Amino acid sequence: MKRNVLIIGAGGVAQVVAHKCAQNNDILGDLHIASRTRAKCDAIIASVHEKNAMKQPGLFDAHAVDGMDSAAVAALIGKTGAQIVINVGSPFVNMTVLEACIQTGAAYIDTAIHEDPTKICETPPWYGNYEWKRRDACAAAGVTAILGAGFDPGMVNAFARFAVDEFMDEVTSIDIVDINAGSHGRYFSTNFDPEINFREFTGTVYSWQQGAWQENKMFEIGREWDLPVVGKQKAYMSGHDEVHSLAHHYPQADVRFWMGFGDHYINVFTVLQNLGLLSEQPVTTAEGLEVVPLKVVKAVLPDPSSLAPDYTGKTCIGDLVKGTRNGQEVEVFVYNVADHKDAYTEVGSQGISYTAGVPPVAMAMLVADGTYDLGTMVNVEQLDPKPLFTLLDNMGLPTRVKDAAGDRPWDQTQ
Repeated sequence: MKRNVLIIGAGGVAQVVAHKCAQNNDILGDLHIASRTRAKCDAIIASVHEKNAMKQPGLFDAHAVDGMDSAAVAALIGKTGAQIVINVGSPFVNMTVLEACIQTGAAYIDTAIHEDPTKICETPPWYGNYEWKRRDACAAAGVTAILGAGFDPGMVNAFARFAVDEFMDEVTSIDIVDINAGSHGRYFSTNFDPEINFREFTGTVYSWQQGAWQENKMFEIGREWDLPVVGKQKAYMSGHDEVHSLAHHYPQADVRFWMGFGDHYINVFTVLQNLGLLSEQPVTTAEGLEVVPLKVVKAVLPDPSSLAPDYTGKTCIGDLVKGTRNGQEVEVFVYNVADHKDAYTEVGSQGISYTAGVPPVAMAMLVADGTYDLGTMVNVEQLDPKPLFTLLDNMGLPTRVKDAAGDRPWDQTQ
């Protein structure tokens, strides 16, 4: 059994991870959190104690570390005795933190594909450019690495696996739909790190259709979805992490990702992009200062964690999966609905951070008890989803299924 957790990162998702680890420290053991700025970690730990989140008395300590420095991260893993690392820092640090885990033998869990700060939207499959290159090293070292273990990617991968396994002989399409029907009351903001958020939408939109990678532009293809609780919502086909692993594991299926956007977001985004303010490449001002436009935009926008107190409404994220069983066409929607206010009341974060932060803690618990401690690198769709769903039913993210038989909890479909 593995115990003791090191959380890398101190943003909104890290706050959720910290609270959920504290709520389950009887399983996870001693807790540690690290980022470049220790004060941010101290503030998160203080919020844990303010909510009396620790299930039982135990250690929760803060540290400063440069996530881009593998040796420093490895040294911190050794110092803390952490056997599980939950990486919810910037995707820029994935490969260095993963390398530190390979060196020390700690299990590794992240929530997004690695990104090179100087590149946007590389050639598919994105995992093949980075993490999958270390798969053999993980296996040789007996290191468990669970990639993309947030919500999307993460739970949506598990939803796809569940739908295919339980309802189909053959799968023909997987459409991931992410709708935030909430409101934060600000003129304009992103729900997580603006730099990462904008990078997702300024490059080519890749989807896997007809057995090959297809290319589109952002906001080129949209459609209206009628979803549980949030109703009719417009969403646009977007590039996203999970498409790149699901296409590998279900190559016979069309795999697409759809994200909801309002007209106001699209208008502001388009102006920023057309002005060149979303570029990751440095420019020099008239005063001789070198700046990265995207980082300037990030600096002037609200910190996503500041949105939480005023956020209202709900999210609906799920997979519409189509296929055949016994020669007949079937379709099933596997999904979760989360409430922004409920998330803030429990952990002091908004619903987007909540949906991203709870699943990696559940997966850490399943690594701790051995269920997911496989000693190799996997994406979430390679894991049995049922133990994960069972945990999350009691951790605030219940899974539901809607099909021809009705809308019900996942375990009532068995």
